[in-house]
Amino acid sequence: MKIAAAQLEAAATLKDRTEEMLQKGVFAPARVYNPLTYAWKAFEEYVKRYGSEKKRVLFLGMNPGPWGMAQIGVPFGEVAAVREWLGISAPVERPRNEHPKYPVDGWLCKRSEVSGRRLWGLFRERFVKPEAFFTEHFVVNYCPLLFIETTLLANGKEGARNLTPDKLPPESRAALFDACDVHLRALAALLEPRFLIGVGSFAAARAETALAGMNLSIGKILHPSPASPQSNADWPGEATRQLKELGVW
Repeated sequence: MKIAAAQLEAAATLKDRTEEMLQKGVFAPARVYNPLTYAWKAFEEYVKRYGSEKKRVLFLGMNPGPWGMAQIGVPFGEVAAVREWLGISAPVERPRNEHPKYPVDGWLCKRSEVSGRRLWGLFRERFVKPEAFFTEHFVVNYCPLLFIETTLLANGKEGARNLTPDKLPPESRAALFDACDVHLRALAALLEPRFLIGVGSFAAARAETALAGMNLSIGKILHPSPASPQSNADWPGEATRQLKELGVW
């Protein structure tokens, strides 16, 4: 459990650094959810249950999805997959400054995070039991924050949309990426993976920067987002093919 405790300590440091940024208004006017604050208990259960040993493969996502990790604190945390396959059900609170278009209902959330459903579905299909998957693999996110960009609609009401970290203003990105790079280096030093696999191009690129000089192989797989026509065609098949080509599977 020493590795899990050290992981949680690194995550707590990242939580504190990002909370300080929020208090300083670094990301204003965007609304920001930090699941490491209101969903810490579920995240903690995930790390303690599945992150207590070194791993051969570390999968790296971008940041929380509004209907996934933002709801329950687990990376790519599609509610049904996390509850039914991972067996996690720790209580979740609500974020500050919650936007009505992106409510956090925790385990009661009726929306499905497609990316998480596809990712965990692939692992469940291949490994059957979560313990078999987590023997050599672990899943983390580069950034812990969900950003919501607000807009003024023609009818005068406030609209909102998910804003990914790569779309933040340069000055906001610099501070955030520095904190996330430090956290990712800490995880890589603790888990000592042979492979780091970016789930999508952004995550792989950030890993290349943050982990330069470390003894591991960095690759990427197609992101399972429904926004990608290729992902909608046969994401499990394409991801499996890419992982085999990389020598991961």
